[in-house]
Amino acid sequence: MTVPVCTARTPIGPRPDRWADLRPMPRGARVAVGRPVAMALFRNAVARLPVRVELPGGRSIGGGRDDAAAPLMVVHDPSAFAARIASTGLIGFGEAYMTGDWSAPDPAGVLTVFASAVDRLVPSPLQSLRPWLLPRQPREHRATDAGARNNAAHHYDLSNEFFASFLDDTMTYSAALFERLEPGPVWGDLAAAQRRKIDLLLDDAGVGAGTTLLEIGTGWGELAIRAAGRGARVRSVTLSSQQLTLARQRASAAGVADRVSIELLDYRAVRGRYDAVVSVEMMEAVGFEYLPDYLETLTRVLAPGGRVALQVITMPHARMLAGRHTHTWIQKYIFPGGFLPSETLLAQQLSEHSGLRAVQRRALGPHYARTLRLWRERFDAASHRVGELGFDDVFRRMWQLYLAYSEAGFRSGYLDVVQLVLEHRRTGAPSPTGTTK
Repeated sequence: MTVPVCTARTPIGPRPDRWADLRPMPRGARVAVGRPVAMALFRNAVARLPVRVELPGGRSIGGGRDDAAAPLMVVHDPSAFAARIASTGLIGFGEAYMTGDWSAPDPAGVLTVFASAVDRLVPSPLQSLRPWLLPRQPREHRATDAGARNNAAHHYDLSNEFFASFLDDTMTYSAALFERLEPGPVWGDLAAAQRRKIDLLLDDAGVGAGTTLLEIGTGWGELAIRAAGRGARVRSVTLSSQQLTLARQRASAAGVADRVSIELLDYRAVRGRYDAVVSVEMMEAVGFEYLPDYLETLTRVLAPGGRVALQVITMPHARMLAGRHTHTWIQKYIFPGGFLPSETLLAQQLSEHSGLRAVQRRALGPHYARTLRLWRERFDAASHRVGELGFDDVFRRMWQLYLAYSEAGFRSGYLDVVQLVLEHRRTGAPSPTGTTK
């Protein structure tokens, strides 16, 4: 059966005034003092890295300037580039790409070099000044009930057609699991790799005929559809109205609408108990402040003897602590309120705020790097179509950088993505009965 990719015809392009505060070059005393410092720090950093940086007039700097194979970064306007970094740090670095102050033939290659040396880019004495020099996270981005809905809409309600322009036919927006990474898979491998990932998570959670499954974070419905195809009864919750509409349509087209219930509902509002819970890359949206609520919810809704299967992006614990309260480019433009936990934090939070324990772990970092590269290649190829949907050049550069930035994180090992299986700590609980408790 053919499942519709998208049907909504109401693209939500950026507001005309969205970039009003982005276009003028930052000014003021902080920029005047900080611009030469920022450029000096940048020159010092790249001098020790295997990267080529091309400046106006044909000048080149960087530790790889004599290596034609080193990733190339082109700084078109050094003054504006340094001013933006002086003003808002890495937010300014990202904004400089959006405005065209710098570019790269392979932005993921350049950013992989930077990510591999992230702890050495800024001298240690200056790193301690982060809390005073960098912006703080806006309070309106906190993942309260209302804030979480607004945060989800900012990203996922751009339009279903937009996401369909670079996702595969499964409309799955998370790390795939490839049968093999070398030689590199091609686009046609991605849908199979996504289904392989989903099936493995369903296996981990013990989902089969008669299982009652709660999915926290619907996406566009592929996991719910495949679980229902096994004979499970699925309840899936999302905060994206665009995802809700398409996921319901896809479930109906797949002939499983009678076994799949999809609701616009915050995870904290879910009631009942379920034989299995699956949540794929949704934890990153709950925020540090509400991570205990998320884990307590998992404990409350999981029936005795049941299993939780999670997929979550993680980062090193020290870096997580250093940047926990600062505002990032990703948070400002891509995922408001987003927060990547460390595995150390997850272990601590599971112990302190849940009745669950991890019984299995699987890491997929290199698979996410490959997934993101395929998405980025398709996104670049669909540039004209994305423009037709109402998204301008600044928006398209923003998303190119986001996909490249994410790919670089996984390519360098700075980021990882793990699948965890959780169970209630107490053993000997009765087996699940196959009904919602």
